[in-house]
Amino acid sequence: MIVAHERDVTAVHLDNPEIKNVIKRVLISPKEGWQGYVMRTFEVGEGGYTPKHSHPWPHINYITQGRGILHLEGQDYELEAGSFAYVPEGKIHQFRNEGTAPFGLICIVPEEGDV
Repeated sequence: MIVAHERDVTAVHLDNPEIKNVIKRVLISPKEGWQGYVMRTFEVGEGGYTPKHSHPWPHINYITQGRGILHLEGQDYELEAGSFAYVPEGKIHQFRNEGTAPFGLICIVPEEGDV
């Protein structure tokens, strides 16, 4: 069991040629008792993006703040706070912040997807 606040979770800053200006926090995982799944938050800063990639697991996303783009299988979808998306396994996808404010999302994946 866990009751906490996102601000108290260690932030991991991700920045390399494939991912730019992204902060990741793991909120709930098997460590906290949720067997088989992981809930993370991502904050994509101005000009930032996640890697364009695919993997053998699906994920569920809920946009918490800002505006951005989900590139999914060659098509771009505009997202804003309150938007949600299901990304099936094996589909090429990427999140991009196209604005100046932070673009935030919750991402839930199977345990093996938290890499």
